[in-house]
Amino acid sequence: MPQYWLMKSEPDEYGWDDLVAEGEGTWDGVKNAQASNNMKAMKKGDQVFFYHSRQGLEVVGIMEVSEEHSPDVTTDPDRWVVVKVKPVRKLAKPVSLKAMKQNPALEDLAIIKQSRLSVAPVTESEWQAILEMGRE
Repeated sequence: MPQYWLMKSEPDEYGWDDLVAEGEGTWDGVKNAQASNNMKAMKKGDQVFFYHSRQGLEVVGIMEVSEEHSPDVTTDPDRWVVVKVKPVRKLAKPVSLKAMKQNPALEDLAIIKQSRLSVAPVTESEWQAILEMGRE
């Protein structure tokens, strides 16, 4: 059974369209112990929300973990890891952080409780709530 996650990226550095253009992306440069541990817990096939941070502040698409963690050679490979992800689909309607904060079903969502966490788990019920919000 797949797990669910949310990963943040600044769209001017690496956005949804960049991932779609590549077909498969390497999620690197994460230098936070908790976020790195979350990446180490990811399994191939896990589903991931792509969240545009700073600009947009919204969930824009769904990715799938295509390759489990390996050392991050762009930073300190003994300490940090990367995962590979593939785009699954863009949401019909982006789901803003503001809207998520207003949804009682998401009151415990990790990015609301820990706003600086760039890679966070999402429960199945939270996943379903965000999917519903992203439908037109």
